[in-house]
Amino acid sequence: MQITVHRAQELARVRRAIAGSTYNLARVLQQRSSHGVAFVPIRSMQVLAVLGADEFVFVDGMQRAWAMLAWDRFGSAERDSLSQPVAFDCVAYTPQATLAMQRLPRELHLALLGLAARRPQAGPAQVLGFRPAPR
Repeated sequence: MQITVHRAQELARVRRAIAGSTYNLARVLQQRSSHGVAFVPIRSMQVLAVLGADEFVFVDGMQRAWAMLAWDRFGSAERDSLSQPVAFDCVAYTPQATLAMQRLPRELHLALLGLAARRPQAGPAQVLGFRPAPR
């Protein structure tokens, strides 16, 4: 799938954070995709999340060719544990982006969980045998 997304003038840039579990799940789905980009429909908000290696772009369903907001400059290397939140810059391109940002972290997480549940893990699996410890 190929999508062209245009950006309007940047209206605001704010440093925010998302849960480590949301960031990790997004990265797993993005890495599993054949082209390194994952498309995540957030149906409850009528938004499409385009998850790339450098940024997450959110496109409003009403204005499909225009970015509503983007998350970039992820600070994943700054955390000490995979469960810690990940800081990022939230860039707003539309007036509605500020309101959407309040709901997006939770709704993105729910959409990612739904996608992960539907996609089986690819690749070979091995069963590891555990031997009882000698007494």
